[in-house]
This record gives sequence, structure tokens and C-alpha cells, in this order.
Amino acid sequence: MADDFVLAIDQGSSSTKALLVSADGAIVRRCVIPVTTDYPRPGWVEHSPTLVEYSVRRAIDDCVEDVDPRAVVAIGLSTQRESIMAWDAETGTPIGPLISWQDRRTAEICRQLTDAGHALTIRERTGLPLDPMFSAPKARWLLDTFDPDRTAARHRRLILGTVDSWLLTRLAGTHDIEVGNASRTQLMNVHTRTWDDELLAIFDVPAETLPTIRPSIGPFAAWRGAPLRDGTPITAVMADSHAALFAHGIRTPGGIKATYGTGSSVMGIIDSGTPLDDALCLTVAWDDGEPAYAVEANIRSSGATIEWLGRTVGRTATDLATLALSVPDTGGVYLVPAFGGLGAPWWDDAATAIISGLTLGTTLAHLARAALESIAFQIDDVLTVADRLAPITTIHADGGAASNDMLMQLQADLAARPVQRSAVSELSALGAAYLAGRTAGIWDERRLSAFTSPGETFHPGVAAQNERTLKRAAWADAIRRAKLAP
Repeated sequence: MADDFVLAIDQGSSSTKALLVSADGAIVRRCVIPVTTDYPRPGWVEHSPTLVEYSVRRAIDDCVEDVDPRAVVAIGLSTQRESIMAWDAETGTPIGPLISWQDRRTAEICRQLTDAGHALTIRERTGLPLDPMFSAPKARWLLDTFDPDRTAARHRRLILGTVDSWLLTRLAGTHDIEVGNASRTQLMNVHTRTWDDELLAIFDVPAETLPTIRPSIGPFAAWRGAPLRDGTPITAVMADSHAALFAHGIRTPGGIKATYGTGSSVMGIIDSGTPLDDALCLTVAWDDGEPAYAVEANIRSSGATIEWLGRTVGRTATDLATLALSVPDTGGVYLVPAFGGLGAPWWDDAATAIISGLTLGTTLAHLARAALESIAFQIDDVLTVADRLAPITTIHADGGAASNDMLMQLQADLAARPVQRSAVSELSALGAAYLAGRTAGIWDERRLSAFTSPGETFHPGVAAQNERTLKRAAWADAIRRAKLAP
């Protein structure tokens, strides 16, 4: 057992990560391969499916270099969720791009469906608001563009899939999708966990073109070909935010995590019968023999806000973080990153990105700090809503931006709760590794609990209450301006 490893792959919006985890839970090797994002038109966000696959294979190659292939006994896969693509069933050739979850090209489709009275049905059956972020309107766009009469789709010559489905097809040869990822498509009934005929009709997506829904622990087809042993089992597939929740050790209602990535996901386990606020989503967290449900709020632009500002002013994210630290506050500047409308808790497609409070004394440092603070404000808005369902005692934080101490302290001050940062930055990959290893019999739940090692905890400042009230009020005013902007 000491020589056994679990290989975990996390395919995300900006990079693909691979971890090699030993039988004692230690990360013995980590590899990161950047992924290019394309912006062909305003509001359009795409990836190359071929380059995504390449990034996964390259990360695996690098991670298992000099490792005996027989020592890798299980594979776990974590992926970005609502992104979707089409490919030729016979050749495996992509048909069009991988349309990112950030993409807004389907806003008009969503408006048409709302005007036709379908929004409530979609919400009731999927637990999700009708929004361009989710996969179903993108699936309709792909079919309208590449198979307008649906002939190829109905005859399974053109097939659709999310990132996990694409990778399972390419790495293992089967057209499957994991149930947590499927719950984000708006084509699966979240209560029955099956493709829903009424939803398929609403979005005009033939059932024949869709993958088979599998539990998070499969069964999945095994790995094919080098560099691993042919037949190495894939024992877990998870959506990235769900995998992070699993890695935090949150299995029951009451705990909540916030992932600080390109966007942000605030998520916690919930009893499936709990009535939800319309600002929040119901999703399948995972199915490891029994489905676990989660309440979630999705924020569209977190790390993406820093990336945008960096591209605009020609600075790196590290430069901007240093600049943000050089000023004590934003100088009254507030940045609302509604680049494609606002996600939770507002779900307002018409909102416009704005920067308010600019003066002749505003510097790039103030803008950098405002961009960083916008992440904490958006998560605080969500926590305020989530707290109505169950009191939140601690916020478990992960993701790239969680490494920023200033952001973590600001989050604790705004939320008036401690923020416990994960000691591991690659939490989505680690969650997939944990479930894969448990499924393979390497670990049980007791051993997994011993692996969870929280990092630093940030406590709210004693003198932060008055400042919190003033900042929240100013942020709320900025949100109102964004929602009213033409």
C-alpha cells in the first residue's frame, strides 16, 4: 500500500492541475499546465477542446514522470462545470469551440425562453435560474449553429458533452457525464437525476445526443494507453466546486465553503427538502452511493476581475496585489464587475460593470484594491442570503485568490466570521483524489478526516463593525448603480 498512488486531474478555466497523492494522503507531486482562453467577440468566451485535452495529457505526463505506472491504482477527475462542446461521434473531432461557463452569447435565448414562460418550470426542475451561465442554452446554440435540423444529433453523429464528458470520451472511450456536472446543465431533473423530457423539449436538445449520467463513483470506463497502465480505473469524477467541498470535509448541513477562482462558488450541503431563497441554487454535490445535495451561489467574476484589470493596464496579478497593499483603502472607489451581468444573489443580466467614486486623486493602486475588494463584497452578499438557511459559523476558503492575506482578512471583517483558509491550494484536485482513493479502498472516511489540515484562520477585527456598516452601504449603492446603468 505504501507504494500506491492516486492521480487526480483538475481541469479548470485557466489551467489544468495534476496531483499525485500517496497512500498516506501526502501530495508527492503537483503539475500545472496553463489553458488559453479566447474572446472572439464581446461576451463570447471559448477554449480550444484540443488544447484542453492536450493540457490534461501534458499534466499527467509531467506528474507521473519516473513513476512506475503500476503504482497508480486509481484516477480522480475534477472539471469546470457548465462549459459545453460538440464533437463528431465517429472521429472524435470537435465541432465548434468549447463554450465557457463565462460565455454570454445565449442571453437572448434565455430572454426568449423567459418571455415564453419557461423560467419557472426550469427553476423547479433543475434548482437553477434560467441564465446563460448554464449549459442548456449553449447546447441549443451549438445545435442551432452546427445541426439546425437536429438530424446529426438524433442519429448520434453529433454528440454533446461538458468537460468531464469530453475527457472521459478521449481518455476512456465512453460518452458519460457525472451526475454533479449533469445537474449544472439545466437538462437534468435535479430531483430524479435523469434527463428531463420537458427540459429537452424547451431547449430543443435531442436526448440521443447526450451522455449517460453516472454517479460520482461510476462505474466509468478505465484509462486507455500511455503513460499510465492500460486499464487503470477511473474511480471518481466530480465537478470542481463540488470536489473542493468534499476536500474540506464538509459532509453535512452547516458547513460552507467559498472558492476564490476565476469566478466564485459559495456552497454548502443541504437537506434536499429545505426551501431555498431564489437567490440560491440547488445542485447535486456528489453521488457516492447516495446523492448529496448542496445549496450554492455562483459569482461570475472574481479572479477574472483581477485578470481583466491586469490586461487593461499591462500589469500582472502579482503586481496588482502588491499595489493593492500599498494603500490603506480604495479612496472611495468601488468596482462592480458585472462584465456579463450579475450572478448570485442578484441574477441580473442587464447589470453593467461600473467603477464609481473616481476622483483626480485615484491611482492604479486604488483601482487594484477596489478590484480585490469586489471579490469579498460579492461573497459577503451571498453569505448574507445563505445565513438565512442555517447559521454560518466559519467560512472555509480555497482557490487561487484565497492566498491573498488582505482579501481573507477583509472577508472575515465584512462577514463578521472567521475565515479558515485551506492549507492546500489545489483543493478541487484533492477532493477528486480523496473520493477516488476511498472508492478504490485505499482510504475510508475516518482516514480522510485525518487528512484534512486547515491552514491559517483569519478572525474579524474587533474595531471593524463601524467600517463594515459603512463599506456595505457604499457597496450596496454601487450595486444599485450597476443595476440601473444603461
